[in-house]
Amino acid sequence: MDTTQRIKELGSAYESEIIELRRHFHRHPEVGTHEVATSAYIRGILAQMGIDYRLVDGKRPDNVDHELERFIGTGIIATIKGTAEGAYDENGVPAKRVALRTDMDALHVDEKTGFDYASLNEGEMHACGHDCHMAMMLGAAHILNNMRDQIKGEVRIIFQPAEEISLGARDMIAAGALDGVDAIYGAHIWTDLDAGTISCEAGPRMASTDWFRIDIEGVSAHGAQPHEGVDAIVVAAEMVTTLQVLVSRDISPFEPVVVTVGEIHGGTARNVMAGSAYLTGTVRAWDKKTRDELPERMERIVRKVAGAFQAKEKFTYEAGNPNLINDEHLSEVASAAVEKIGGPEAVAIYQGTLAGEDFSEYLNYVPGVFAFIGARNPEIGAVHPQHSCYYTIDESVLAQGSMVAAQWACDMLS
Repeated sequence: MDTTQRIKELGSAYESEIIELRRHFHRHPEVGTHEVATSAYIRGILAQMGIDYRLVDGKRPDNVDHELERFIGTGIIATIKGTAEGAYDENGVPAKRVALRTDMDALHVDEKTGFDYASLNEGEMHACGHDCHMAMMLGAAHILNNMRDQIKGEVRIIFQPAEEISLGARDMIAAGALDGVDAIYGAHIWTDLDAGTISCEAGPRMASTDWFRIDIEGVSAHGAQPHEGVDAIVVAAEMVTTLQVLVSRDISPFEPVVVTVGEIHGGTARNVMAGSAYLTGTVRAWDKKTRDELPERMERIVRKVAGAFQAKEKFTYEAGNPNLINDEHLSEVASAAVEKIGGPEAVAIYQGTLAGEDFSEYLNYVPGVFAFIGARNPEIGAVHPQHSCYYTIDESVLAQGSMVAAQWACDMLS
């Protein structure tokens, strides 16, 4: 039996379990740095499969020479060792080692889907599909674990916490998740694409994501005497508007950029003109050069707007994750894997997105490919975007996702 046929048989036989795994994770979401029960459940499944793993225990290794805010203590690094001839040399070094990565964390969202497997944790929901990612990766682990005799090398599976807060990938890298890894694969369930199709194109696929905060100091005054103060809320409102000029007039329209003000806080009473306020938001860019220029450009606008109102300002900018760029060769391998599993009609063309993903951190160290797995199906209401309280997916794509990951790993190790 050839590799693809075996993958399809194993994946199809395990499909109901993959769906049930997804529903279990969906019922029990945990937000970033709190994935304790999620991690324990995954470790239990890996133990049942007989797959070796180690827990990232929350302590920074002594051999890590750069500073981390913390280790999260819920990440898992699992290993599947191939037994095909030539898988390891006489010193126990694999002929090649590839990694598969999934994220684990949920979001602070109140679910309103009404499903019988809806979130049991109030205010938390798998509204970005990470429940699907874990289920698909466990499905891939099941397939690969039953194909060790066809694996010429080693597959490392990374279960990563805290993707939504952009901390998990860096911590897992520091814990050694990429040590000795030659290439890495990741995927995201995606309702912009039709169910049954998968996009793996080379080049830029997702934007960089950075954060900012603007603190404004005005002068409070009576609401009936605004001329005697400096209204921090008016200054904040002007900044929200003027920052959009950065996108529409200051940067080339050929360079995609999104500046989002997500929070505005100010004021203490309805009849008091606010003496202080602050804004927070995100900045997303497609191009590295543009990204590098944005902090100075934004600070210039913030400084001049504040000065026009005689207010004081403090601009804080924090670099997040770089943009995600797929390796050309690995994208070709992934697209070929999609075609092997689903036929040529399964290979999708997608322009990419200005959403961000900390999978990009892994690509600073090893080449990799990130796939978008289509899950859109209007007939069952799978049309809502990521982070929606109504978010759902077509579960028929989950086994396909597992099989494609397994096929990519096998092809890389053949």
